[in-house]
Amino acid sequence: MAFEIKENKGSIFKNDYKKEDKHPDYKGKINVEGKIYDIGLYLNETKEGKKYFGVSIQKEYIKEGATVEHTKEVIRERYKTQEEVTNEDLNEQEDILPF
Repeated sequence: MAFEIKENKGSIFKNDYKKEDKHPDYKGKINVEGKIYDIGLYLNETKEGKKYFGVSIQKEYIKEGATVEHTKEVIRERYKTQEEVTNEDLNEQEDILPF
């Protein structure tokens, strides 16, 4: 079964490819009223030490010249379905979330 983002839902995962501070700590995709957007979360901290997420949202990036089938395959490879997320994955994320 192909991975499909349900309307007004999304998924965000740790960005294992982060190389610079300007890259998001977490990346994902969201479906807002039938339109897919890329979302990035940045772990930030106020001067007082309170942690929070900064958010960026932009239209879904599709590489120029990519076919629809190729794009779907890339998405399938990058994002796990909920059934594939293990308790270990969830515990690892809880350790770094600021809330």
